[in-house]
Order: sequence, then C-alpha cells, then structure tokens
Amino acid sequence: MRSSNPVFSRRGFSRDNGYAGFNTAAQAGYAQGNPYAQNPYAQNPYAPQDLQQGAPPQAPAATGRMTMDDVVMRSALTLGTVAVGAALAWILLPVSATSYGLAFGAAIIAMVLALVQSFKRTPSPALILGYAAFEGVFLGVISEMYNSRWSGAPFQAVLGTMAVSAATLLVYKAGWVRVTARYARIGMAIAMAFILVMAVNLLLVAFGVAEDGGLRSFGPLGAIVGIIAIVLGAFFLTLDFKQIEDGIAYGAPRNESWLAAFGLTLTLVWIYVEMLRLVAIFSSND
Repeated sequence: MRSSNPVFSRRGFSRDNGYAGFNTAAQAGYAQGNPYAQNPYAQNPYAPQDLQQGAPPQAPAATGRMTMDDVVMRSALTLGTVAVGAALAWILLPVSATSYGLAFGAAIIAMVLALVQSFKRTPSPALILGYAAFEGVFLGVISEMYNSRWSGAPFQAVLGTMAVSAATLLVYKAGWVRVTARYARIGMAIAMAFILVMAVNLLLVAFGVAEDGGLRSFGPLGAIVGIIAIVLGAFFLTLDFKQIEDGIAYGAPRNESWLAAFGLTLTLVWIYVEMLRLVAIFSSND
C-alpha cells in the first residue's frame, strides 16, 4: 500500500513496498547512531547507493535535507496562493453563469496540473503553484456562490477546516492514532469505496435517475455523507503527517518539501469543500 495522496504514491517517503516506518521503530534519535549506518531499509529511496550495494556505510550529508521549516514555508506559500486566487475570484467574478463556467474551467486546469505533478518524478514548484492558483479561483467562485445563499458559510467552513486539521494533528502527535499498514489498508479501502459510490451517484444524478443530488442532497442523508467525507479527509491528513515525519527522519531531499506542501494542500482543499457543503446543509435545515 502507498499513500492515498497521489503526490506521495509514486516514490514519496516510502520504502519496503509500503508506508514509511509502518510497523518499524522510529529512526530519529537512534541510540545506535545514524539510521543510514544501520541501513535497516534496503529500499529506502533516500539511502545512498553505496549502502544498497554493500559498500561501507557513510553518514548522509546534513545539508540539502528536508526539514520541518521547509515543509511549513512551502505549505504556507502554496496555501497562500490558493487564498490569493480565491480572494481575487471572489472580488472580480460576481455570481453568474459566466463565473460558474470559469470556475469549472479553473477546476479542470487545476486537476490536470495536479495529475501532471503527481506523475512527475521530481517536484515542480511552477506546476504546484499553478495548481494552487487555479484551485483558488475555483474555490473563490464556489465560496461566493455559497455565501450569496448562506451568508457566512465560507468563513464557517474555513474555521471548520482549521479545527479538523488541528484536532487531527493533536490526535496524531499524541499517539492516539497509530498510522500502521493495517490502518492504511482499512482506511484506503473505505476511501476507495466512498469515491466509487460518489461516482455512481454522480452518474445517476446526471441521467436523472436520482433526484435532488441523490446521496449529495441537502438533507440528512447528504449531511451523513458529508461527515463521512470529512472523516476521510482527516484520515488522509494522518497519512500525510506520517509521510512527512518519515521523510524528515530519513533524510528526504529538500525539494521534497514541495511535494509535502502539495499533498497537504490537496487534502485541505478536500476538507474545505466538504465542510462548505456541510455548513450549507445545516444552515438549510435551521
């Protein structure tokens, strides 16, 4: 199994054909010394090639390695680009059929850029920031649309996203959730089933078989589906946190921090959109 996040799924922060560090001892602070000297993971993508070929172990260079500061700065830049794009779209694109069309086009472009970056072997800041900008335009238009009908919904969705993210980080850092291979397999199975059901629901709505959005209606059923989607978003965040933590511990290259920022942005956008729908549902039923 690999991360649900396409950014990490190809080679990001993983080894042994599984999740980085799953069912293994943490490497940071090893009493025996540098983890590369022990080389317990022959498939570590960041391990020097001479170690993998049986040469005498050498400690990795301290420079050029990803740090938490790198991840924080890149994430702030990426999320800031999303926020700027959303603000400009909100201000410059009034609610209309034209703005909806532009939002749909921006979403398609963002998806294409995200897919291109996901299949690249190296991170491209231009692609990542381009994705963030177009995603921001999409979010700005739909946020304004929701706000025009449910005043204050976007602000509440932002607070909800921040609350979910903070709570997930707290739970993860406190060790209340152990991100193991079993945990990831079960979560991914649920996530794939959810996405498949949502795809079928979309087709049924498109062909007129299901009315009022089907499972994505603005009634109680839609609220339950929205809550499930947000819980899945929190699950994706725990995988992201684990991947980033292991990437830092095992000496991922500094440019991998762009992938970390990209992955977090994808997950946070997921949570925000679902939170926006959930706020609208609860506001409709007041």
